[in-house]
Amino acid sequence: MSTKPTCSIVRGASAGAYQGKQGFSYFAGVSAETAGSQGLCMHLLTVPPGGRAKAHRHAHHETALYVLSGEAEMWYGARLEERMVCRPGDFIYIPAGVPHLPINLSATEPCVAIVARTDPNEQESVTLLPELDALH
Repeated sequence: MSTKPTCSIVRGASAGAYQGKQGFSYFAGVSAETAGSQGLCMHLLTVPPGGRAKAHRHAHHETALYVLSGEAEMWYGARLEERMVCRPGDFIYIPAGVPHLPINLSATEPCVAIVARTDPNEQESVTLLPELDALH
């Protein structure tokens, strides 16, 4: 028996949060688990003051972020040799397979962003890169 795709809504209060392999807590949004998505996920990420992710990449999936508040830097590239500063209103694109490491340099303000990825299961494509963690 085949199920016909339909629209759905994920209520913020009912979706809950989860701990990602990268070291951050994510507020669950649209994914295969919450909405039956076949090709994308979208979540809310809050990087706490002084928070930093573990160096990682998403092997086969692209990532886009929109910064709502706060400011963070992101190191990226094969050896995390490139740097960008992300501020409210910025759209960030991370190609599939590119190593990256976001860091909130503020001691007092969180950085909040909407994250979308072409991986409906979100965490399945995360590959941690511990050999790069000490570079920043």
